[in-house]
Amino acid sequence: MYSFDSRVRYSEVDHNKVMTASTIINYFQDCSNFQSDSLGVGIEELTKRSRVWIMSSWQLVINRYPTLGEQITIGTWPYEYNGIYGYRNFILYDEKKEVAAVANSIWVLMDTNLNRPVKITDEDYQAYKNEPAYPMEYADRKIRVPKELISLPSFAVMPSFIDVLNHVNNAQYIRMATDYVDENFQITQMRADYRKSALLGDIIYPEISKTNDCITVVLSDKEGQPYVTVAFYGTTV
Repeated sequence: MYSFDSRVRYSEVDHNKVMTASTIINYFQDCSNFQSDSLGVGIEELTKRSRVWIMSSWQLVINRYPTLGEQITIGTWPYEYNGIYGYRNFILYDEKKEVAAVANSIWVLMDTNLNRPVKITDEDYQAYKNEPAYPMEYADRKIRVPKELISLPSFAVMPSFIDVLNHVNNAQYIRMATDYVDENFQITQMRADYRKSALLGDIIYPEISKTNDCITVVLSDKEGQPYVTVAFYGTTV
């Protein structure tokens, strides 16, 4: 497992002084980037080969939210490659070295010249060392969208949403979707199913469905084609 230590910053907590789901996702994607860089297969090296890893789905399970100033450890490891997909676990330890959160992620290897997925080869993963998958209940990659959705006001993709790949970063979608979660809804699990990339200036049309234990947010284009579907599971407190 690759890992690094950190401390929960003021800029990473909400008004209750605890980390948010999107903050945890940010730490996780940073951790995978750090590992790739340390192995010499980071973004710069992939760019030379016209390759990039694109997020396909997240499954995040939160046991507790670390608080402002708390010492934390973030870890990650790949556990499987299959066709165009790469599978990677993440883990967040709190200052007591207990598991605060764990995640499964599925990635797609893209050819940036052809703008389409390509099969993963030995060259793509030989730098990594697979480890056993984390023992958790794994959800499907795809999220079933409720039939009845409530439309909400649209908004434009702003420059602050864009990452080094010139599209909306996967964690930004989580932050957007979290804004539609009721304040008294305690998120214990989050799933995200990514379908297409939003670019600077694109208009995003949100739709939402709520039940007692699940809030589903669909962020789509003007034709109703989803950029991402995010499902939050939890309880009202």
